[in-house]
Amino acid sequence: MVDVGHKLTLGIDIGGTGLKAAVVSDRYAYFEEFFNNFYNVDVLGGTRISDRAWQASFNVAAGSSPFATYACVDTWLTDFRTDLPKIDVPVLVVHGSHDRILPFDSTAARLPALIADCTLVSVEGGPHNICWTHPEEVNTALLAFLSEQR
Repeated sequence: MVDVGHKLTLGIDIGGTGLKAAVVSDRYAYFEEFFNNFYNVDVLGGTRISDRAWQASFNVAAGSSPFATYACVDTWLTDFRTDLPKIDVPVLVVHGSHDRILPFDSTAARLPALIADCTLVSVEGGPHNICWTHPEEVNTALLAFLSEQR
């Protein structure tokens, strides 16, 4: 098994070279580590993410193209910061406070300064896939945002 640890966090492996090497070395071990961090399984496993739900995500990834798995790493490094001030509609950002894939402080926390009308909701303890692990919090934030008079 390849131990890519928390190198999945883009802030640590900004060039993506460790991620790409992990994909080439053992794609299935890479997927395992990715989904463990995607759902923060060490903390939320058995309570907010079942083994079967985790396995379903793994199965979808395992069925993907090996080349696409490798090539997509480069797309994660696209810098959209100059485009964000051009957004002229209200934006809701709901982000897990314990996201290991795209850490809150490096990503979501920066958006209100870059988008004029940005509502930021941090889901306490939430991993990257908060829609699965914290659906109540996500739905509450979404309904509150949609019900606001603008």
